[in-house]
Amino acid sequence: MQYENNKKIITKRVAQIFQHGDVVNLGIGIPAAVAGDIPNDRTIILHSENGFLGMGPAPTENINKDLTDAGGNPSSILPGGCFFDSSIALGMMRGGHLDYTVIGFLEVDQTANIANYKVPGKMVPGMGGAMDLVAGAKCVIAVGHHLDKTGDCKLKRKCTLPLTGVGKVSIIVTDAAYFTFNNGKFVLEEVFAPYTKEFVLGTIDADIEVSPNFKIVEV
Repeated sequence: MQYENNKKIITKRVAQIFQHGDVVNLGIGIPAAVAGDIPNDRTIILHSENGFLGMGPAPTENINKDLTDAGGNPSSILPGGCFFDSSIALGMMRGGHLDYTVIGFLEVDQTANIANYKVPGKMVPGMGGAMDLVAGAKCVIAVGHHLDKTGDCKLKRKCTLPLTGVGKVSIIVTDAAYFTFNNGKFVLEEVFAPYTKEFVLGTIDADIEVSPNFKIVEV
C-alpha cells in the first residue's frame, strides 16, 4: 500500500474531538487548519498566543491584514471574541486554562515526548510558545503526516531531536491513524481508510499495542 500525505484527514478527525465550550489553541500549519472543520453543532473557543480568544476560520474574502493568527496568516474573529496583550495569552497557556492544544510535530516517542521546533540543518528563531503550550494545556494533541519526506515514520521509540516537552502528549493524529499511550507504549486506536492496521503497524519501529476498541474509520 502506498502512502500519500493528506492533511485534511488530520484536521477533520481532530475537529471531532472537541466538545461544546472547550478552549483550544491551534498551532501553526496543519493545526491552524482545524478551525475550518469544527462541526456547526458546537461552539469551540479558539485561543491564539498572539492575543485573542474567539478566533474563527481563515477568511477567503474581506481579509483584514491586521488580524492574523500566531503564524501571521489571515484570520477572523467570531462574535463575542476579544483581544488582549500577548502576556495575557501566555498566562492563559502557562496557567492551565486551555482544554486542548493542537501542535505539529517532527517526532513523538512512545513515552509521550515531543520534538517539534528544531529542523536539522535549518535556522530556527526558537520554539516560540510551543514549550508553554505543551506544558500548560490539559490535553496535548500532536498532529502531523505519518511519514516524513524520506519515508520514515515520525513516531519513534525515542526522540532524536531536541525535545519541546517531556511526557506531555496525550493523543497523536496522523493522516493514517489515531494513537494514545499506555505504560510507555503507543496504543493504536483507529486507522483511517484506506490504510490498514497491518500497514500502520509495519511503519512503526517502537513498542505499540492495539486498543481493544480498535476500529477502521472513514474520515
